[in-house]
Amino acid sequence: MKRYIDKFVSYLEIEKNASGYTIINYKHDLEEFGVFLKDVALEKVDYLTLRKYLAFLKSKNLKPRTLARKISCLRTFFRFLCREGYLKSNPSALLLTPKLDKRLPEFLTEEEMAKLLNAPAKDSPAGLRDRAILETLYSTGMRIGELVGLDIEDVDFISGVVKVKGKGKKERLLPIGEKALSALREYVDKRKKQTKELLLNKNNTRLTDRGVRDIMEKYIRQVSLKENISPHTLRHSFATHLLNRGADLRSVQELLGHVNLSTTQIYTHLSTERLKNIYDKAHPRA
Repeated sequence: MKRYIDKFVSYLEIEKNASGYTIINYKHDLEEFGVFLKDVALEKVDYLTLRKYLAFLKSKNLKPRTLARKISCLRTFFRFLCREGYLKSNPSALLLTPKLDKRLPEFLTEEEMAKLLNAPAKDSPAGLRDRAILETLYSTGMRIGELVGLDIEDVDFISGVVKVKGKGKKERLLPIGEKALSALREYVDKRKKQTKELLLNKNNTRLTDRGVRDIMEKYIRQVSLKENISPHTLRHSFATHLLNRGADLRSVQELLGHVNLSTTQIYTHLSTERLKNIYDKAHPRA
């Protein structure tokens, strides 16, 4: 099993150019499947074996999305093994991925966003860094992993663009607003240690995903905003506010780095309030 998993991981990395998170999750899912199989050879796995495994997973009361990911992993894994000639038939061909309800992403209003952006102190290095983080996330809509991976050379302070490396190691250029650039410029100019990394922690090494989440939680509590807000909430707010102010869906898709437009379309559900306001103003019987 381990040999097949290693080959599959190489396929994900080299051919599919999958993200690090996908590779880690899929590898873990397959190792878990291997433990379930015990001494059963992969060539002996049939549809009934997979049904028993799904029953085992359901007994663990997993979240629907986690279960769906594990099924998707198995289907991709067995398709790969058949394509490469390691297996003659695909036992996962009849497996169905459960249909999931689309979750509307949480977002902040423009007023709530302003409160959060103004929360960090402007008279300390940590405050300047935190303000730069919040301004950059909201100004560009980039993912947290893209943010912490930035080096100073990735930000063009003159042209107002920033180069990010997104999912699947795909690079894209994003416009960045003057307020975010100003916050970044002030932070970089006043920090004690100058390194190639854009954002540093207290040990003057690159800030991590976890570090940004901790910073966010601190200011959310400070300004008493709603719960369940994460760095991704700023990405959701970025997209929602753009659409509310008239941006077209294709442009927002490109800015977010979504491969499929359907992924971006979920944000159109969040524009209902804007449509209601237009209706109230325009309809004679509203």
